[in-house]
Amino acid sequence: MFQSSASVMDAIPAAVLESCEVIDAIRHRAGFLPETQLSYEPEIKTLWVTIRPELKPVFTLQLLDSLVKIQSAISALWGAPDQYHRAPVRFLAFRGAGPFFTLGGDLDFYLDCLAKNDRAALAEYARLSSAGAVLNASGLNGLVVTLSTIHAKAIGGGIDAPRSCNVMIAEEQASFVYPEIKFNHFPITAVAILSRRMGERAAEQMLLSGEEMSAQEFMAAGGLEAVVPTGTGEAWIRKYAHDSLPLHAAKTALFSAFNRRAGNLQEELEHLGQIWTDCMLRLNPSAISKLQRIAQTQDRMLARVYQRSAPAPLALGR
Repeated sequence: MFQSSASVMDAIPAAVLESCEVIDAIRHRAGFLPETQLSYEPEIKTLWVTIRPELKPVFTLQLLDSLVKIQSAISALWGAPDQYHRAPVRFLAFRGAGPFFTLGGDLDFYLDCLAKNDRAALAEYARLSSAGAVLNASGLNGLVVTLSTIHAKAIGGGIDAPRSCNVMIAEEQASFVYPEIKFNHFPITAVAILSRRMGERAAEQMLLSGEEMSAQEFMAAGGLEAVVPTGTGEAWIRKYAHDSLPLHAAKTALFSAFNRRAGNLQEELEHLGQIWTDCMLRLNPSAISKLQRIAQTQDRMLARVYQRSAPAPLALGR
């Protein structure tokens, strides 16, 4: 016999129901959210956003749009002052998946825009990059604590989105590098985001050198809040959320206050977005050819990595 709908609902744990309700509310408000996966842990009031770019582990226009829609949906649903005590999301945590955290910006998209001389598309990419960073840094205007954990190599401008969070940690095998200077380019939000954490001199040195830093080196330079053993990044975030729940109001207020004291991030990033777009459109044929070679190198590198990680074919019996 089939169970009644009420019986089926009664058999589902309350935590599962709550998780579904929170995620459904966000999806209903935000709409289509490609290249992301949402999960919710009600015990620690944490929404996890797993970034899952479809073709390459880069920050695509679609991914940036999804992230801003998720942030905006949480603010719209529970950001009103009278909603604070009812808000189910107190911590917004970002994580990656796969052999890389990110290879940075979407070079294939850049090249397509340059071929078409499409300033509007490049400007939109810059706008979304900046909007996501502003929302992360402000904790969605004091509503949540934003966190990120880096499990693998992080390259270029893709570092900035997780670093714009209030708290960023990395597992010990992770590494960080901004190679953009080597192809006459710079990441959109890095100057503002890194300077706030590392200081201007350390940020300038990292961006101008193009040298890779281990997780420990990046932390020593001021880029991280913690380095944790392999495979424990998410557990660290969970413990942080659990321990911080009783202090949530104070922590969000302090993060918001420090963010404001550091200056008008939105205004600074709008300016950086404009000069980034101009810089891209001024690239000469030699620099564009170098971008094309880097994109092709990424493809070959990914093919080798995924080939190594693919399961061996089963032997056929005679």
